[in-house]
Amino acid sequence: MLAAVLLAGCSGADSSGAMSMESDVALPAAPADAGDPAAETEPDRQVVTTASASVVVGEPAEAAQQLSQSVEDVGGRVEERTEQSATDEGRDAVADLVVRVPADELTGVLAGLDDLGEVTERAVTRTDRTSDAVDLDARISALQTSVERLQALLAGAATTEALLDAERALSERQAEVESLQSRRALLADEVQLSTLSVHLGSAPVVEPVEERGGFLDGLATGWSALVSALGIGVLVLGVLLPWLLLGAVVAGAAWAVARQVRERRPHPGAAEAAEAGEAAEGADVERAP
Repeated sequence: MLAAVLLAGCSGADSSGAMSMESDVALPAAPADAGDPAAETEPDRQVVTTASASVVVGEPAEAAQQLSQSVEDVGGRVEERTEQSATDEGRDAVADLVVRVPADELTGVLAGLDDLGEVTERAVTRTDRTSDAVDLDARISALQTSVERLQALLAGAATTEALLDAERALSERQAEVESLQSRRALLADEVQLSTLSVHLGSAPVVEPVEERGGFLDGLATGWSALVSALGIGVLVLGVLLPWLLLGAVVAGAAWAVARQVRERRPHPGAAEAAEAGEAAEGADVERAP
């Protein structure tokens, strides 16, 4: 068919076909008849519902599994699910889920959260998107009408220029239709399936504080303090003992070296006494007859 059109265009046909195509491309969609009952019908309300909740549970991972199962049972699905285990550093176990639930089942799913644990927070938001849906539907309908007219012009194009113009305009219209249809499908999905975000947290463990009083309790407290003090003293002694032993060894070695040095060095008093003794002996010899 396109080959025939191209041949017809090359044969020298007049350009009136191109002018007709350009005028038809710009032609708007026909308005709806004011007396048409369908035009006066009130459109269905398009309401997008989102909700969030926080629940304190005993085991977040187990509660997350129960919630996922209940969502699937009503025809919904789990889009996101993250879990975090408790740690020795004090981090509590938690789980977070983002689920999609049929709009007419959302109330029941929210009520079922009470079976998992203590609901500390619950919020629901509803947004009317009816005007957006009506606008998208109208634009899609107008573009589809334009596409049909362009297809007719393409089939009857008499020149190559008219054929190329029709193909270019048709491609643009079809791309716009597909984009609007994707947006309309996304809006319909948001209306049909509500989004619910749930945070599941574990309750912090609080150890009971025992109240004490009286002589025996005071004695027990004092004994505990004494044991703690002795334990600290033993710990300090254990830390210092290697250093004390090392210091004793060093001090003993230094003392031994000093003693040897003193023994090798002559004593000044002893030398003077020896000289005095020798002098006395000499004097006695001189006095002898």
